[in-house]
Amino acid sequence: MNPEMAVDIFKTVVMFALLMVSPFLAVTLIVGLIASVIQSVTSIQEQTLTFAPKLIATAGLLLLLAPWLLRTMTEFTIETISRISTMGQ
Repeated sequence: MNPEMAVDIFKTVVMFALLMVSPFLAVTLIVGLIASVIQSVTSIQEQTLTFAPKLIATAGLLLLLAPWLLRTMTEFTIETISRISTMGQ
């Protein structure tokens, strides 16, 4: 295995990880922003008002995206294992 191949594999893994977590980060960011605006408008500074909606939104998104996540991770794993088998040649 040469250094270029290792860098390519590392780059692929990082980009795949970003692809997997980006929907969760986006939803958490949007829900947190909405909760913060509501807290600012109502002057209620309760920590659970930001934590609970984020948790519920993330859990709901996980249930919604579970088939896509599983299929994508399976395809990525198969592709990575097949690339590893050709490295020794």
